[in-house]
Amino acid sequence: MSNDLKNLNVPGEIGDILELNLGPQHPSTHGVLRIKLRLDGEVVVSAEPVIGYLHTGVEKECETRTYMQVFTLIDRLDYLSGPAEEQAFAAAVERLMNVEVPERAQVIRLIFLELSRIGSHLLWAGTSALELNMSSVYMYCFAEREKILDIFEGMSGARMFPSCWRIGGLAYDLNPEFVDEVKAFVKNFHHTWKDLDDLLTNNYVWCQRLKHVAVIDKELCEQYMCTGPVIRAAGVPYDIRKVYPYLGYENYTFDVPTHTEADSYARYLIRMEEMKESISLIEQALTKLKPGPVITNDRKVALPPRRELARSMEAVIHQFKLVSEGIHPPVGELYQCVESARGELGYYLVSDGSNRPYRLRVRSPSFPHVEVLKEVLPGLVLSDVVVGIASVDPILGDVDR
Repeated sequence: MSNDLKNLNVPGEIGDILELNLGPQHPSTHGVLRIKLRLDGEVVVSAEPVIGYLHTGVEKECETRTYMQVFTLIDRLDYLSGPAEEQAFAAAVERLMNVEVPERAQVIRLIFLELSRIGSHLLWAGTSALELNMSSVYMYCFAEREKILDIFEGMSGARMFPSCWRIGGLAYDLNPEFVDEVKAFVKNFHHTWKDLDDLLTNNYVWCQRLKHVAVIDKELCEQYMCTGPVIRAAGVPYDIRKVYPYLGYENYTFDVPTHTEADSYARYLIRMEEMKESISLIEQALTKLKPGPVITNDRKVALPPRRELARSMEAVIHQFKLVSEGIHPPVGELYQCVESARGELGYYLVSDGSNRPYRLRVRSPSFPHVEVLKEVLPGLVLSDVVVGIASVDPILGDVDR
C-alpha cells in the first residue's frame, strides 16, 4: 500500500485499497467524465473527478469569431440546453448595446427555453432509470422528448440546436403549425407526466436506490456554488427566473419547487415538479403570443427585410456589412445569467468596440456539480456512485469549455 493511502483519514481499519477508474468511456458516467475512485472493499474511500476529455476551447474560439458566429459555438456547450446558451449570450450583447427585443420574440424565446428544459429533464430521467435497469421509463421519456425535437425542427430545420436566436430577436417567425403542435404536446404531457410519476415516485427499487444517496446540503451548495435542482433540493429557492427575471418572467405565475432532504431522490422530485411548472409557463406564454415583429428594427444589429433587397441598394449594402463585418457593441463589460436546466448559466462579456468579443467567460452550472462529487461520493458503496453522478446531471460539454 502506498504512503498516501496509508495516511488517509478514514475511520476504522483499512485493508487493501483498490484504485478504480470509472470512465471516461463507461456508459454510466453521463459523458466523458473520469472518476478516480479509491475503494475499501465496496466502500468509496475517496473520489477525484478528472475532466478535460471533451475540451474544445470554445471560450477562446469566440474571440476569433464575430458576434453572430458565436451562436454556433456556444450551442455545443450544454448540448441539451442550446436555447439557454443562446439566450444568455444574446441578452448580454443586447444589454451592452441597449437593444430592445420585441414582445413576440420574447414570448417565443420563453416557450423554446421551457420546452428545452422539459426535454433535458426527460433525457435525465430516462437515462437515470436505464442505469437502474428500468428500460420502460427510458422509452416513455425519449418518446416524449422526440415530440419536442420535432417542434424545434418544424420551426428551424434543426432538432437539438434550433439556432434561431439573433441579437435583437429571432431569425424568423413561427411556422404555421407551431402553436397547434405545442398545444397538442402540452395536452398530452399531463398524461405522460402522470405515467412517469406512477412508474417512479413510489417505486420501491427507485426509492431504495436514490433516497439518502449523495446528500448535498445547503452548506455544501454554498461552498461549491451549486445551483439549479441541486440547491433547490437542499431547501434554497434560488432560481434566476425569480431572482433576476428576464424575458418577462416576472409577469408569469410559477412556483420554485424545493425540498430539504438534499439527496438524489429530492433532486428527482425537483426535476419532476419543474417539468409541471414549465408546462404551466408554456400555457401562459401561448396566451400572450400576439402578432408583431420578431426582431428589432434597430439597423445597427438587424438585417433588412428580404423584400427590400430587390429594390434598395442601401439595403443590400447594409446587409453585406452586417453579414461580412458584423456588429460593433460599445466598449464595456457585463454579466448576464439565465436559469438553464442545470442551474445558473452566466456569460461575462467584455467588448473592446470591435466586431468580436474581447473576452467571453462562461459560468457553467455543471462544473461545480462535478467538483462537489469528491465531497459526496466517499462513504457510498460502488453501486451508488453512478446514482450520485447522475443525480447532479452534469453535461461535460458544459464543463470542458
